[in-house]
Amino acid sequence: MEKRYIVSIDQSTQGTKAMLFDEQGKCIASEVVAHRQIIDRRGYIEHDGMEIAKNVHLAVRAILEKSGVDRSRIVAMGLANQRESVIIWDRVTGRPVYNSIVWQCNRAKDICDRLADVADYIQSTTGLRLSPFFSGPKIAWVLENVPGVRQKAEQGRLCCGTMDSWVIYNLTKGSSHKTDYSNASRMMLMNIRTGTWDDGVCSLLGIPKSMLPEICDSDASFGFTDMDGLFEKPIPIRCAIGDSHASLFGQGCYEKGMCMTGYGTGSCVMMNLGDTPIISKHGVLTSIAWKIDGHVRYIFDGVINYSGAVITWICKDLGLVSSPQETCSLAEQANKEDRTYLVPAFSGIGAPHWKNESNAMFYGMSRLTGKAELVKACLESIAYQVSDVVSAMSLDAQVAIPFMKAAGGPVKNRYLMQFQSDILNCPVHVPDHEEMTCFGVAMIVGQALGLYDDRTREALDIYHEYQPTMSSEGRNRCIEGWNRALRCVLEN
Repeated sequence: MEKRYIVSIDQSTQGTKAMLFDEQGKCIASEVVAHRQIIDRRGYIEHDGMEIAKNVHLAVRAILEKSGVDRSRIVAMGLANQRESVIIWDRVTGRPVYNSIVWQCNRAKDICDRLADVADYIQSTTGLRLSPFFSGPKIAWVLENVPGVRQKAEQGRLCCGTMDSWVIYNLTKGSSHKTDYSNASRMMLMNIRTGTWDDGVCSLLGIPKSMLPEICDSDASFGFTDMDGLFEKPIPIRCAIGDSHASLFGQGCYEKGMCMTGYGTGSCVMMNLGDTPIISKHGVLTSIAWKIDGHVRYIFDGVINYSGAVITWICKDLGLVSSPQETCSLAEQANKEDRTYLVPAFSGIGAPHWKNESNAMFYGMSRLTGKAELVKACLESIAYQVSDVVSAMSLDAQVAIPFMKAAGGPVKNRYLMQFQSDILNCPVHVPDHEEMTCFGVAMIVGQALGLYDDRTREALDIYHEYQPTMSSEGRNRCIEGWNRALRCVLEN
């Protein structure tokens, strides 16, 4: 029998990646196409939706040309996407009425401020804190600020959705306006218990439900695409899922209490809650991990604004190192007795503290603090933030994590991963292959088609384990110092 292949797409904040997986779940070709980061003088962050739609085609075409596989052997594709970023388009013209507003953009803060009195209702309904971070307030901002958009929305002429919906709409030539439960749960518009768009929250934000996509299982059929003739016969789109959720699935975190951190520009910490949602009392969020084969899995979710971005900052802005690779050896050379901390609240602090007005600071420097010690503090700030989120999750779920799965570019930094294990006081598992998001998508598609089973993922579950080596006394001293630094930021 001839081999069959799956195309996996990761439409992320910085670019669009396509990967081609074979019947054993191994990647045989990969391509990334970057897109522009549109940032104006107000700090508003946007993407060009038409550019992204085009880049999906460019990335897929590139992997097919690189691999040289017979295109008739491509049996399906799936999609993961940057979460919360949202776009609105005209269902008549098929074109956006405005650029995509990126998850990092804080422009809808005033809309959230005026809804402060119903913040508890919104969290109890959606599982999410009232915040401009989420898609709903961003949609409301466009409706209120872009001329003519409100009228078109009320006429039922507009569609909106996270980037999975936009990409699928384009791939299917406008025949499919859908999203999955994981993405819907991040829009701050969905009832976390019923899995439906909530009338009350939509009304509070002034968003007509006619704009919203159909919510589907993460392994549903999202339509068919020939990618404008790239395939002779249309192939099914058999997965849509948020990028961190795809990574959680790819890492095999199927059971309650299993935890993963996706280290990227920011970090996303997730804990599997099983089949029952829990509304947090300690500052983390409740979302849907996925709905696969008809079964819902819930998660605690904690987003950290600055993790990998801290490494970029010390390279490009401070000039302390010329590349991220240098940070590991420099941190290892630092004076271990130095007690310098960085609290990287460059745009406030997210989970579990949630203080948008906070500013970043170095704390505890002495005359002996030098370049190596500052780099060490920057790397350690990532681990401390992850530890704070995990502690909050453990209090709410009343479970201790057995280990932490790790994914993303910063996991290559052995100093960071060892320190993360030490501060969490548990093993940290770093996979041998980095692209867990695309891998998770491929696993979902392959299982939906009967091409893969659990043994496929288990055969590829190869990782390096970091074990905690720090003494309890040393760990407590480090955490106490971090908490002192954190209080200075939170209280100012």
